[in-house]
Amino acid sequence: MPHPPAPNPRPDPTILLHELELRVDSLYAGSRASEWKLTRARFVAALARSIGKRFAEGPASKEDLEEYLAALHVDDLVLASACMEGSEAAWEYFIQTYRGYLRAAAGSIMKGSRSGADAQEMADSLFAELYGLVDGKQGEASLFRYFHGRSSLKTWLRAILAQRHVDRLRQNRRWEPLEREDGVEEHPVSTQDVSTSTPDPHRSRYLRCFVLALTAYLNALDPKDRKRLELYYAREKTLAEIGRFLGEHESSASRNLERTRRELRAKVEECLRSGRHAGDPSRHLPPMSDAEITLCFQYAAEDAQIDFRQIFPEKPSGREQAGRKESS
Repeated sequence: MPHPPAPNPRPDPTILLHELELRVDSLYAGSRASEWKLTRARFVAALARSIGKRFAEGPASKEDLEEYLAALHVDDLVLASACMEGSEAAWEYFIQTYRGYLRAAAGSIMKGSRSGADAQEMADSLFAELYGLVDGKQGEASLFRYFHGRSSLKTWLRAILAQRHVDRLRQNRRWEPLEREDGVEEHPVSTQDVSTSTPDPHRSRYLRCFVLALTAYLNALDPKDRKRLELYYAREKTLAEIGRFLGEHESSASRNLERTRRELRAKVEECLRSGRHAGDPSRHLPPMSDAEITLCFQYAAEDAQIDFRQIFPEKPSGREQAGRKESS
């Protein structure tokens, strides 16, 4: 009996990148790669590394890859790659641009001042890990190799600081085990157990709490705000189309969409911080620190497969509803 044909494997990202050579050339030319002395070959290697992280089995199609490249933070990826390659110009720019930001972020995460000794120590210690000096070779163990451009470099750096702070709290306070919804205890871990190179064992819990809070507040939105989000994210309508549907100008649709996103983020943050579940006072989530909330949003931006079509299911037409009634 003949064996069924094997399924076609997904295309190799390297091959797809070669097919998108003009697009890659455009991204390379539009970045500061030449200023940082990052070769095109190294640039393509950084893209391939990023694609490999996003698509474990390779992108399903060239269209998937084009969409991914369009959303990539290419300038940040180029800067990180150039720093990892040891470009002095890139490092000088990075230190000048990001040292103040890292200290301010550390101060915010630690509920202190950016000029505080603890905040400065935590921020400045990150530079050594980013530089990755091992056995006299720079870049061999640089944390930059874990940056893939899927979020901005600032967001990624802040998430690392948040993770370092959470790890330090776990080590110093020796938190008691947290019980998950399935009744299994999550045991505290030390900084030796968690690093940027290994999965965070609490990642799934953070994502679960984030999605629960987001979904609850989406359901509690003003109907018009909810419809605007539905049209934009689930139905993939343009701002002009949304404006016509809701009877508002395109610019108003844009402003209202941004307002709703800000309000939604603030509510989700408050839900995660307080542990109070939106729409159900009897249900509680584990209260989180600001550092953990930062990780929630970072992990959600990278890995949470939020299907807005499930959150905003399409309602059947009147004809479809009548047909269902007749069949029942």
